[in-house]
Amino acid sequence: MHTRRLVIIVLLGGCLWLVMAQAGFAQAPTFAQDQPEATKLDIKEMIQAGGYVGYIILALSVAMIALIFEHLISIRHATLMPHGLAEEAHRLVGLQQYAQAEQQCKLQPSFLGYVISAGLAEVEMGYSAVEKAVEDASMEQAARLFRKIEYLSVIGNLAPMLGLLGTVWGMILAFMEFEAKANPQVSELAPGIYRALVTTLLGLSVAVPALAAFAIFRNRVDELVAESTLMAEHVFTKYKRTVAQRRQQKKKAVEPASQTATSQPAVTQQSTKAPTPSPPTTGSSEEPTSS
Repeated sequence: MHTRRLVIIVLLGGCLWLVMAQAGFAQAPTFAQDQPEATKLDIKEMIQAGGYVGYIILALSVAMIALIFEHLISIRHATLMPHGLAEEAHRLVGLQQYAQAEQQCKLQPSFLGYVISAGLAEVEMGYSAVEKAVEDASMEQAARLFRKIEYLSVIGNLAPMLGLLGTVWGMILAFMEFEAKANPQVSELAPGIYRALVTTLLGLSVAVPALAAFAIFRNRVDELVAESTLMAEHVFTKYKRTVAQRRQQKKKAVEPASQTATSQPAVTQQSTKAPTPSPPTTGSSEEPTSS
């Protein structure tokens, strides 16, 4: 399913590029009457002047368009957080129907569904384990999304480097051709130089939208990941309250028993303690007899 969607997106990106190229071809002859023939340069000539490096940059541009279309479809609110999933899971968790809640997450596979399923797998271990599982699952899915959009950053950094490589190579060829001539003119060097600069232009024309799209999707991923994590934690609010109530009830039940256990030995000790004997008392003291 994902492969078929990616193929469709690539075809759409290629068609869009062809339409843009045809528009450039149609607009180029309109300036033929005002400009000399030597200064006219359309998209087709630019690609041909770029050589093999230009074709590589063209392939990167098609990949960039395909990635942008794919991210527009997959990285959005409705895809990462299906409507009604959080509410239904919250209701089922409140009723302690954890199996049904996990089934709902499986029926709507998404970022939010995966995070909630991770929390439901730890409900028997307490809320702290559920919270840790939700955070770990959210970090894992966020890392996957960031790796997914990282290709746009790679294209944005690679395209101008390839353009610079093509420009340097074209300049070398231009100067080598200029040196091989017997009586070279400075004007003869200009065509080789502008052809060499074409690859830089192509690389920058790909790098600018690629980096801009990467920044936009990165901010969108940050926003949607934070919102999904908060929504997943909200699903377990009733579960958290129930666990806290059970803990308080258990604590209240343990406290009277502990008080009874500590007071009972003291009473027994007082009852079994023998009274201390009092010293014998004499009725009257004998007076010494006088001699």
